[in-house]
Amino acid sequence: MAKTSTLRELLGDLPFTAEIDWMLRQRNRPRKDHFNLDRLQKSLPAAVKVVKPFAESAAPGKKVLFFATLHYWIEQSAYLGLTLAGLGHKVTLLTLPYSEWHKQKDNFTQRQRILHTRDAHSALSPLIEHASLLDLKPDSVLPERIQADVKEISLWDAQYTLMREEVDMNNADDRALYDLRIQRNTFAAKAAFEYLHTNKPDVVLIPNGLILEMGIVFRVARYLNIDAVTYEFNDQREQIWLAQNSSIMQQDTNYLVDARCQLPITDSMFERVADLENARRGARVWGKSKRLWQYVSSQGADATRNTLGLDSRPVVLLAANVLGDSLTLGRDIFAASMTEWITKTVQYFAKRTDVQLVIRVHPGEKLVPQAKSMETVVRDALPELPSHIHVIGALDKINTYDLIEIADIGLAYTTTVGLETAMNGRPVISCGQTHYRGRGFTLDPNSWDEYYATLEKVLANIPAHQLNEKQTELAWNYAYRFFFEYPRPFPWRLMNFWDDLEVWPLEKVFSAEGLAQFKDTFDFLVNEPFTWKN
Repeated sequence: MAKTSTLRELLGDLPFTAEIDWMLRQRNRPRKDHFNLDRLQKSLPAAVKVVKPFAESAAPGKKVLFFATLHYWIEQSAYLGLTLAGLGHKVTLLTLPYSEWHKQKDNFTQRQRILHTRDAHSALSPLIEHASLLDLKPDSVLPERIQADVKEISLWDAQYTLMREEVDMNNADDRALYDLRIQRNTFAAKAAFEYLHTNKPDVVLIPNGLILEMGIVFRVARYLNIDAVTYEFNDQREQIWLAQNSSIMQQDTNYLVDARCQLPITDSMFERVADLENARRGARVWGKSKRLWQYVSSQGADATRNTLGLDSRPVVLLAANVLGDSLTLGRDIFAASMTEWITKTVQYFAKRTDVQLVIRVHPGEKLVPQAKSMETVVRDALPELPSHIHVIGALDKINTYDLIEIADIGLAYTTTVGLETAMNGRPVISCGQTHYRGRGFTLDPNSWDEYYATLEKVLANIPAHQLNEKQTELAWNYAYRFFFEYPRPFPWRLMNFWDDLEVWPLEKVFSAEGLAQFKDTFDFLVNEPFTWKN
């Protein structure tokens, strides 16, 4: 293996070796590389044939640059790009043919991936122009702000990859990963800067927009004052999250609040939220999702109290996130990290024997066993756990919604458990930059001093800080808007993309039924103003 790798490194530095080998030997062979677009390549000619008549009759639209990296995003972007072309937009699909964001590949393999990607997208012409970021000439100098962006995003990339917040620059493996991300993000920033500055698209469309090269291309676009739209997916099929001129992973819902949260919540809206919450409480899937938010159904408040050995002292519920989740990156306010927040919080409560602290480790840790567990963070902070502090592990058979029911106070970083605790009328101290912070139903400290002062004040008189009827209604109203209006209809999620494409083939998407359902979303993806259907 080492000899093969060394040989490919040597061949990769020689002109035309990868191209000749591709033409003579590799092009028509089944690909063994993880970066595989064979299925896309086989499907695109028929897809282009479907879209072409719509594109020819559509009114001219916007000049769209669509950036995608990693083979699964690239597959989906080809079909979304085709759809936008069919609606009249002039689309350039700019791909970065990487499969491993955290590993260096030899030049020979990488050059052949460029050729494979080019072949896979060849059928898109003339509806879509395709280019590889790796073929672009990078700018020689980056503005200082973009250089700072590269460092910030590269650190997030390392945290995301390692699934922990601590990146030890004195550790050889951590440093190598960070340096690789600096190298790749710097190149992407320079190439994107030159391309965007020269070609000046009307809008840049980017998945995620927070981490990896997707994050840096977004930052470059905004630095150049070019509109940028980012998108991601929740657990529901046929839905998309999207954001205009912000990263979707930051979940900026200000526009939603301004446009919708002043409207009253009706009984049917309330019932719909309650139905969702009851499904989660009952450990059942809901809607068009296969995700279980809990792995054990509700056992009831009394049974849970008995299981945990809780007494009559007030209960403070601290709900943790999964470390390294991109929904937590860049969300710090007064704490340097969620780890620091939890560490200092449990040390504070170690001295508060007048209350009971229950720490709910996120059940999602079960799905990412490589992540540093928040249970480890607690044990590091308090090697000898006091009897009034209880840690509920990811695999423990305790339902989070039972904990919400028995909690007198909630503490949250970015998890929606904070929102759901407020919906239960309990005071919630919001400690990270979460989407529901500052909406009128949470307590929002901005410094450590404010945080400790808020804790002292609430603990001194818990009944006085229970949410009133108006605040609780605000929480329910916001929950409805976030769960049911923030996601928009969309035919193909990233996960199980090919299965979704069978349900919503392009013919059906361009039918009257498909356009009635998805046309607004396609418009929002090219930065048309958000509108709302009653």
